[in-house]
Amino acid sequence: MTENVAVKALEQIMPATHGADEDIDWPAVEAAWGTRFPADFIAFMGRFGSGSINGEADILLPLPKPGLQWAPAEMAEETENARQVWETEGGRTAFDVDPESIIAWGVTGGSDILCWLTTDPDPDRWPVLVVGRHTAESFAVYPYGMAEFLYRLCSDDFDVSPVSITFWDGGHLSFVHWRKAQRRWQEGRNPETGEPDPYAGEFAD
Repeated sequence: MTENVAVKALEQIMPATHGADEDIDWPAVEAAWGTRFPADFIAFMGRFGSGSINGEADILLPLPKPGLQWAPAEMAEETENARQVWETEGGRTAFDVDPESIIAWGVTGGSDILCWLTTDPDPDRWPVLVVGRHTAESFAVYPYGMAEFLYRLCSDDFDVSPVSITFWDGGHLSFVHWRKAQRRWQEGRNPETGEPDPYAGEFAD
């Protein structure tokens, strides 16, 4: 599945209604990370942006941005977490790669970290690496780009779930951009559903 095809296929099952163009300065991102990023991730950020899928997975910002109420999830922190898991699990004995080749792009509600394995010089050929917390293997590589992996995950296309949680139960799939989620919270609504929530906004300024 090509990059744009994968993002469009994903949008067919998970509308970008509550998404937003993240308007990212990609040269600044490349300078900060020392690499280009996959075309499907760039396309995803332009169509959906950073945010939450069904409240079960967050897609990370490549560079930090100030939030309305709290800082949205971003790559550097989760990348450090993924590399720390690699070290804790035994380093090269557990998974024979350079830890610098692990870059996170998402995290699940089960604390699995969704990463790229960046050993190929072409970012569009980076496979997905799942650093699992309660999965059969702590490190599992899947031969798909980020958008196709999400499409397969959201379509329940894996014989064995690559993540620790029941990600999709056959119901509605929803993506909510982080800014919209934070506005809902400030308005006293559930960040994911938009329904009234007596606990939302409790700590808002």
